[in-house]
Amino acid sequence: MDERLERAPVGLVTATETGTVLVANKRAHELLSLDAETVAGEPSLSELFPASVEDTVPRLFETGTFEQQEFEEYYPELDRWLSVTVLPTGDEVTLYFRDCSDHYQGRRAIGELRGELDRLTNINALISDVLGELIAASTREEIAATICERLGDTELYAFALMAERELSGDTMTIRAASGSTGRTLDAIENTFDGDAVGPEQRAVESGEPQLVQPVGEEMAVPEPVRRAAFADGIQSMLAVPLTYGSSVYGVVSIYATDQDAFSERERTNFETVGEMAGFAINAARHRSLLLSDTVAELTLEIHDEQDPFVHSTATEDGRFSVEGVVPQHDEPLLCYLNVKGGSVEALANTLMSHERVEGCRVLGTHEDGGSLEVSLASTTVIDRLTELGATIQSGSYVEGTGELVVDLPPAEDVRRVAEHITSEFDSSVRAKREKERVSQSPEEFRDELGDALTERQENALRTAFFADYFESPRGSSAEEVANALGITGPTLLYHLRAGQKKLLAQYFDATDS
Repeated sequence: MDERLERAPVGLVTATETGTVLVANKRAHELLSLDAETVAGEPSLSELFPASVEDTVPRLFETGTFEQQEFEEYYPELDRWLSVTVLPTGDEVTLYFRDCSDHYQGRRAIGELRGELDRLTNINALISDVLGELIAASTREEIAATICERLGDTELYAFALMAERELSGDTMTIRAASGSTGRTLDAIENTFDGDAVGPEQRAVESGEPQLVQPVGEEMAVPEPVRRAAFADGIQSMLAVPLTYGSSVYGVVSIYATDQDAFSERERTNFETVGEMAGFAINAARHRSLLLSDTVAELTLEIHDEQDPFVHSTATEDGRFSVEGVVPQHDEPLLCYLNVKGGSVEALANTLMSHERVEGCRVLGTHEDGGSLEVSLASTTVIDRLTELGATIQSGSYVEGTGELVVDLPPAEDVRRVAEHITSEFDSSVRAKREKERVSQSPEEFRDELGDALTERQENALRTAFFADYFESPRGSSAEEVANALGITGPTLLYHLRAGQKKLLAQYFDATDS
């Protein structure tokens, strides 16, 4: 063979019209994965070319009809695509071929990316619908039904379920499910009643999503669930905890028939659903408490030495009452305390050194005490109560003992909330009762607010409001408002602050009662 043909970058094979190979260059050996023994002794073309989908080359020589042509075929044994050019020359036929796999792999990759993009577009639209409907859901039942129906009744997934953790134990209860549940749902529900721990329980315990692919081969999935999933054709699942701050209310699980159904982007999107559902559940609990005509009142006595408020009053002189509590999503709970007796600074230092306090500052001092702002970690009695949907009505701590009075929604199981707190903290229930909420009409509330203000305070607030002093940017400066009232700027600010304080005190007292 000519040396240039031997070193050519394309494969070259020359054969007789009967298919006997006469020449094969070095590149042909590489592309067809040939060895020296294969090409020795003038082998047939069918021995050189492995089978392809269409077997075009062998059929050409079987029919004996040759014409110049070019085609591309996939050769499974070689795992590559070859572009083949057939060139008849007298009694011989020359085949030129090159590897064109990159072209097809690029097209396949583009096709896969387009498919993934279409899927993500559909999933994003689905999750957007779920989030929109969660905002409108007012009860936990509506939240559960919304998530399961939207995720389970789609071609993307086989079914979805939502389960909540019982307050007084490790057991879980399925609140809703939708889709082609088959036998798998029954098997999952049975594990909730037993000792087996599956992905749903681990998601709740860890607060982290649990991905299982494939379900039938994952030993961390209870055996009855694996068997049922195999029978139902379920291959993958994702369990997402329903979280609000440090609280985990339950889990939503999505099951699919595809083995790799949940990409990293999908998992991130579903984590958002879990956070929004947790927020919605928390809001539903507080909404129920706010709108109900009756509430359940629970009085707890706290002796837990690990509680920072119990510890500080056992260590330092003085007592304090809880004036206000501000829950914050993903941030420490804020408590505002009124201190009487003892040293405010000493109490603040003791609180600040406690491992369950993330911050403490003195807001003010007076002859008999002062006020503090305390940032609490999630492992305190007050924080845990707010996570369970309770509203702190009052609290007092003295000499290492605390008393908390909280309101709970009427739909909440008060006994289980009490058991949850008393099992986690050294505490006891002193009283529990149902009471009627005292409601006011808007007119009554407005009259009561008006009665609380002096004439000068009301005039200052009214003038500042209509002069757009409270707008951003302001329509009037403090000096302009003061001039309109015929008073000095400092006097105006004094009346505004005093009036705003009375209005806010009246408002928060009304909404907390």
